[in-house]
This record gives sequence, structure tokens and C-alpha cells, in this order.
Amino acid sequence: MAITVKLQAFEGPLDLLLHLIEKNKVDIYDIPIVEITRQYLDYIRQMETEDMNIMSEFLVMASTLIDIKCRMLLPREVDEEGEEEDPRAELVEKLLEYKMYKYMSYELKDRQLDAGRNLFKKPTVPKEIMEYREPVDYRQLLGDMTLSRLQAVFRDILKKQEDRIDPIRSRYGKIEKDEINMDEKAADIEACIRMHRHLRFRDLLKEQSSRMEVIVTFLVILELMKVGKIQIVQEHIFDEILIASTEAA
Repeated sequence: MAITVKLQAFEGPLDLLLHLIEKNKVDIYDIPIVEITRQYLDYIRQMETEDMNIMSEFLVMASTLIDIKCRMLLPREVDEEGEEEDPRAELVEKLLEYKMYKYMSYELKDRQLDAGRNLFKKPTVPKEIMEYREPVDYRQLLGDMTLSRLQAVFRDILKKQEDRIDPIRSRYGKIEKDEINMDEKAADIEACIRMHRHLRFRDLLKEQSSRMEVIVTFLVILELMKVGKIQIVQEHIFDEILIASTEAA
């Protein structure tokens, strides 16, 4: 009566070789090529598969093992440094690389199983807590900034605005503009600061075309600083005063 033998399925020839090395408990850097080749050939003789692509991979490895076995019987070749070359070196390198990726896949599979045991709960934070905003610390926003320093910059900009007036043409009279809309001006300045994220206070005032616009801009800056939408920074005395937005663009 014939005995039915069930062969273990391997993912490829390297997987089979690694199994034989671990089964025989041999050093992967010193493979007994004769014994491993014999066991390998015994296994593929018992393989029954109709897929020639799979079978051809195992046969290619079998021919590689036989080639290494033959080269082991011949005198060793010497490399450029005068050291003997091991015919098994390339095979050992492939086995080590395959072993590394194989155990990495085991680690990833374990992590996937662990992640499958995690349960997630949607947040159920009360509305009043979601809408809570931490009170603005005006002293922290101002830092070492004082109103006297802001006033000094303000006076400097006003003086430059006066210097830009043509002394001759100014005698001809001036065209009165419509009154400045405070809300629109505040919205424009706030959008400009949010877009640039960081802006020099001096540059912002220079963009204004009239004395009235400079004054309104100055008042808007103070209001935005008061409600905590901007932060005024000056690292050292007499340094440029920087405006930083505290909101996302």
C-alpha cells in the first residue's frame, strides 16, 4: 500500500532553501552545499504542479545549486585583493535579503492584526466646550511693546506723508475724497495681515495714501491687537515692529 506524503508549500525556491537551512540548523554563512542540494532535489522530485512558471523557478535554483556544488570541488578563484572567492557568497546574500523581507512581512501582519483589535469612538464633546476659546492675554500679546513706541512709528510715518506733498502743486488746492469706511478698511487690513502672516508695521502705514488713511489704519491695528487677532512683536528696542496674524490664512 502506497503512503501518501503531503509536501509543505513554499512561496519560492529561496523559501524552500531557507526552510532546509533552518531545519538542518546550519550556519547560513557556511552552507553544506552537498547536503542542502540533495534535500532540495528530493523535494522538487516530489513536487506535482502543472504550473510551469512555478516549476521553472525551482529548477533554475536546482541548477544554481549544482553549479555551486561543482565550483566547490574546483580550486577556489582569487579576487583582485588576493582573497579566495566563495561560490556560495551570492546565494548567501540573496538568502539573507529574502529572510529579512520575510520576517518584515510577519511583523507587518502582526501589526495589522493588532490594529484590527482597536476600536474607535466618535468624539462626543459638548457644544459649549467645542465653542470655548481661551481668553486673550493682552500682556502676552503686547510683550515688551508700549504705546509710546507705536506712537513714535506713527509720528514718523505721518512726517514722511507730509514730506511727500508737492510744495508747489499743493497750493493749487486739493480734491476732497469721500470719507473712509471704517469697516471696509478694517476688513482690508485684516485680510492683508492674514494673507502675509507677518508684516512690518512701517510698511503697512506706507501703503496708505493719505493722512486720514494712516490714522484709520493705526486705529484698526490697535483694535485687532485688542481682540487678539494679531500680535505685535519687537525683539529689541528700536527694531522694526512686526505684525503677526494669530489666525489661519
